[in-house]
Amino acid sequence: MAPAADTGVDEADLVPLSALQHWLYCPRQCALIHVEQVWAENHATADGQVKHARVNQLGEEVRRGVRTVTGMPLRSFRLGVSGTADVVELHREGGGTGWRPYPVEHKRGRSKSHRADEVQLCAQAMALEEMFDTVIAEGALFYQTPRRRLVVTFDTNLRALTAETAAAVRACLAAGTTPGADYEAGRCDPCSLIELCRPKALGRARSPRAWLERMIED
Repeated sequence: MAPAADTGVDEADLVPLSALQHWLYCPRQCALIHVEQVWAENHATADGQVKHARVNQLGEEVRRGVRTVTGMPLRSFRLGVSGTADVVELHREGGGTGWRPYPVEHKRGRSKSHRADEVQLCAQAMALEEMFDTVIAEGALFYQTPRRRLVVTFDTNLRALTAETAAAVRACLAAGTTPGADYEAGRCDPCSLIELCRPKALGRARSPRAWLERMIED
């Protein structure tokens, strides 16, 4: 897999890697957090912060020949994103002369029906590929329930979705506007921003896809 073309984004203009996950969950949520700079906690987000406390801190240990780094800073000029990896395992390769990164993202709860978690992990892998000048075939999502890893293959489709999502997020943040609200129980009710978003009261006439297409046309 050849690396994506450089976006030409300056370091100061890199968008948060976490915004890719927010965008795929809900474009309006993404804009509220990263454009309007609003945030609210609920039980789920607070619990997630507690469970992430250890892996969010920069640290390193070596076990059985595997070097494990937590809280590793990442950046990709090709995707135009920067952020932090929960866990990156570094495995020896090339006769012990180099390291092969293997990203592991820790998640609260269970695996999701959408691909937001996979895209976040793939973006980490693509950043690591750029930083280590290598190719990473797979990584893993570690879910607290049932406390096991789900291996994710970074295939062509997932890489394309990741690049498209990064471009959409950059367009949204550059425009500085927030998509309209649209209530959907399964997505909105668990969201910690529901009181700030007010999707039932505000509603909207256009979908996030239509909004993005309009922004690109403009």
